[in-house]
Amino acid sequence: MKIFKKKVFWIPVIILLAFFLLSCGYTVKKNENAIVVHLGKIKTVVTTPGFHVHLPFVESVTKVYTGDILYDIPTSDVITSDKKSMIADDYVVWKVTNPSKYYQSLGAVRGRAEERIEAAVYNATKLTISSMKQDEIIAARGNTLTDMITKKSNSEMAQYGIEIEIAEIKALDLPDDNKNAVYGRMISDRNNIAASYTAKGNADAQKIKNETDKDVSIIKSEANAEALKIEAEGEAEYMRILADAYDDEGKAEFYNYLRGLDAMKSLAGENKTIILDKNSELVQILYGDN
Repeated sequence: MKIFKKKVFWIPVIILLAFFLLSCGYTVKKNENAIVVHLGKIKTVVTTPGFHVHLPFVESVTKVYTGDILYDIPTSDVITSDKKSMIADDYVVWKVTNPSKYYQSLGAVRGRAEERIEAAVYNATKLTISSMKQDEIIAARGNTLTDMITKKSNSEMAQYGIEIEIAEIKALDLPDDNKNAVYGRMISDRNNIAASYTAKGNADAQKIKNETDKDVSIIKSEANAEALKIEAEGEAEYMRILADAYDDEGKAEFYNYLRGLDAMKSLAGENKTIILDKNSELVQILYGDN
């Protein structure tokens, strides 16, 4: 009975000791910091992953996730500098960079942090959009607009130990009653740009055509001049050869005789009779001077 009583006595002691040991220990994971608070004040911030201990009852441990967090912000209405209404739908990627400030300012409560982030991004988006015209905003969509909003958003978040890595407008739309007018103006602008490109292209094409026609005309003129020169030289050579061939009286008479036959042939044609005066030049060529 005494042994049994001793065992019964040690059971609650062991349980209390195990509870005490469990209360002393805590585990820090990757992308996590642990804030150890002693009597309401931050004693230390543990950044090394692994098992750690602290004093129970007088010290508490609050764990803070330090990795990237995605937060989708509700849509909001914004007004451009030219008084056009637009609807912005933002999202942010944020993280805790200073766990001590995060705990002291927001109690390390994620919901409170996202309330501040939402307000900061909304203000940054409103200020950025209100400083630009609608056409400028549409042209700046992408990295330019994202960088501007992210920079303005972070100016308010450092006091909370938070950094906004990116604040981006995932959708920037127009109210339904403005869409048709804006799209119509955009189409008209694009048509004007296309028309200017077409007119410039036609002008360049005509210029090239005119220059080509001019070059062709010059080449043809030079070719015709060269052809006439060659033809004249050929005629001169022909006449020289002809003169050499009939440079005596006998050859000349024979040449005149052939020319007379050709002339009569051209006059008579086929199956025709020609009546000539005996004193005509053709008769004299054919029959001689007698």
